[in-house]
Formats: sequence, C-alpha cells, structure tokens
Amino acid sequence: MIAITAAILVGYFAPSFALHQVLSSPIKTKILGQEITIGSTISEFLAGIFISTVKLLINPIIFVTITLGIISMGDLKKVGRVGAKAVLYFEIVTTFALIIGVAVALIIKPGHGISTGHIKTGDMTKFTHTEFSWLKFLEDNSTLQVLIVALVLGIVLNGNKHHEKITEFLRLLAKYVFKILHVIMVFAPIGAFGGMAYTISKYGISTLIPLAKLMGTVYVTMIIFIFGALGLILKYYGVSILKYLNNIKEELLVVLGTSSSEAALPSLMEKLERMGCSKSVVGLVVPAGYSFNLDGTTIYLSMCMIFLAQAFNVHLSGTQILSIIGILMVTSKGAAGVTGSGFVVLASTISAIKVVPIEGLALLLGVDRFMSEARALTNFIGNGAATIWIANNEKEFERSKMNEAFGHKNVEYRTRNNEL
Repeated sequence: MIAITAAILVGYFAPSFALHQVLSSPIKTKILGQEITIGSTISEFLAGIFISTVKLLINPIIFVTITLGIISMGDLKKVGRVGAKAVLYFEIVTTFALIIGVAVALIIKPGHGISTGHIKTGDMTKFTHTEFSWLKFLEDNSTLQVLIVALVLGIVLNGNKHHEKITEFLRLLAKYVFKILHVIMVFAPIGAFGGMAYTISKYGISTLIPLAKLMGTVYVTMIIFIFGALGLILKYYGVSILKYLNNIKEELLVVLGTSSSEAALPSLMEKLERMGCSKSVVGLVVPAGYSFNLDGTTIYLSMCMIFLAQAFNVHLSGTQILSIIGILMVTSKGAAGVTGSGFVVLASTISAIKVVPIEGLALLLGVDRFMSEARALTNFIGNGAATIWIANNEKEFERSKMNEAFGHKNVEYRTRNNEL
C-alpha cells in the first residue's frame, strides 16, 4: 500500500522521473511460452521485471499442480465431473456478468453527453486489424496449451504405479518452484510501484475527466457484482466474501498495482489450498478460469459496447442488445489469450454488430489502463470464488483449514447430510 501510494504521488508530481529512460528500447521476447515485455522507462522496467519473473513460473506451477492433482484424484470420472462443473459454472456466471454490465449501462447511460469530436485519440491499427479466431487463441495462450498437456500426462500417470518415480520428481519440482515464488513475491511492492507510477505519469489524472462517468459506472458495477453475485455464490456454502477477500488482500494489492492478474495467479492457487480447497480442484479450476472465467472483462466489454452506442447516439434495439450479449458470450472467452485482449475482442464484436463506428475505440484508449485494474481484480476474485464453490460442491473442501486461514478460533460446527 505504501508503494502504490508513493507511485501515485511520483506519477502525479514527478512524471518525468517515472518516465525516465533506462533502456534504449523496450525488450520483448518469449520464454517458456510466456510473452515477456520490459519497458524502457524506469517505471515500466520495475513493473516489467516483476511481472515477467512471475509469469515465468505460471506454466511450471500450472503443469505440476494439474498433473499431481489428477494423479491424486484417482478416479478419472471425477476429473471429468470437476471439469464439466467448471465449464458450466464459468458460462453461467460470465453470462450473468454480461447481462449486469448491459443492464447497468442502459440505466445509468454513461455515454450520453460525451463529445466524440474532442476526445484525445491514438493509434488503433493494432486493435482493428486483428481478428479474433479460436485457432489464434489456442496458439497465443500458452497457459491453455500447458493445461491440455498436463491433463493428458495426469491421465496417463493416474493409478499407474510404474510411473511413481515421475510422480516423485513432479512433487519435488513443485516444492522448489513454490519456494522460488515466495522469494519473488518479496519484491511485489517494487513491481506494484512501477506499474502504478507508469499509469499515472503516462496518462495523467486529466485523462479521466471526460470519461469519469464511464469509469465510475464500471467500478460500481464490478463492486456490486463482487459483493452481490459472488457474495451470494460463496454464502451458499457458508463462506464469507469479506473474509475471503481479507485472506487474499496481499494478492489483490499486487493485482491493483500491476493491473495484471497473472502477477498473483500462482500465489492465489497456494492461498486457495490453505483455505481448504483440494490441490486437484485448484489445479483444474484456476488455470481454466484464467482463460474462460473472465467476469471483470465481460462486464467491461458489455458496458463499453453500450457506452459507445450512447456516445454516437446509436439506438440499439432489443434484438441488437441480445446479439451483443450472444457474441460477447463467445468472444470474451478469448480475451486473456489475445494480444491487446480487451480491445481486440471489443473491435471484433463492434465489427460483427456493425452499428457502432470502429473509430469509437479511440474514446477508450486514454482510460482503458485505469479500468484494467477493475477488470483484473474482478477476474482474480471471480476465479477464487469459482474454485471455492466447486471444491465445496465436490466435497473437496476442508472447513477446518478455512477456519484457520480466516483466523477463526474455537469454531464448532456440525454436518447434516454433508452440509454445513
């Protein structure tokens, strides 16, 4: 929190320092299937080094966690059942998020009164010239590729005693990968400082003023979704949304500072296990949710579509609104695996609907970075909530661990028909 506060002050009062060049040009490369980007300014450099280091651990952690999780499940039918429940949960909750986003935007009307001729614009070619495709989604999403390989290997090793040495090696690998993660997370405040300082210094507080209503609407909607929808989902199994959020507060601050859910993804998986979710459920649900359970992104996309229509005085019929929801139900699933994510998906949806000018994307360029924190936080919280719900539904949740993690003392509870 000190780092984020300091970053806001530096970004506002000393933007030249935050944007001071430390590299002649940005570094872009691909290591272990992850795209690594380190900017040339001091703020981008600090954030880029931290996020990139964590990203290098994501695929190894997902690989060993899923593989060991499937091996520990024993029954392959259980693997299929958990996977099917996860997919069904993701589709229902993200569709509900889309509907909430559209409904709130139609009620509050954040796009009314926006001047489309005086907004600071930017280069949109990298977004508008990119078309969404499921093949490209799979090619670009190394996490999904690792997920598939880990599923196959886990199934092969499941119940086979001849591969015990491989299993032992994976357990040892998991142990040391998480040890490395703990060391890296010590430097999380530095990464959060760089990310926030860059955002404030690059785009400035003044950028928010013309589109403040949209930003406010997006943030309020996501807060309602988290404490309303996700709160009720967790309450169904007697889990407090407030205590869950308090338990992952360090990870939330990292996501807030870096605008990246990736930066805290491995740490979330570890926290969920400590909260009582089984390793196998965590290993299957969290990585899959990273690509398919994007609650925050779906809310953002649906609200931006309605916002742009209102800004350009385009009246949307009921059929067109339903079309927007239907298309986003599909395209939003690829928002985590495509470069330029939200803007690419938004551009493809605008092109498909053909009622809002594609140039309208320029309205959002200045404030997108400020709204990315809300998207990342909501996606992050939603994935944890999904894992807790499915773990409870599968009777793979140890409530005693949750009580310990939440700081409950001398808690007594009894079960009746396997329910709290």
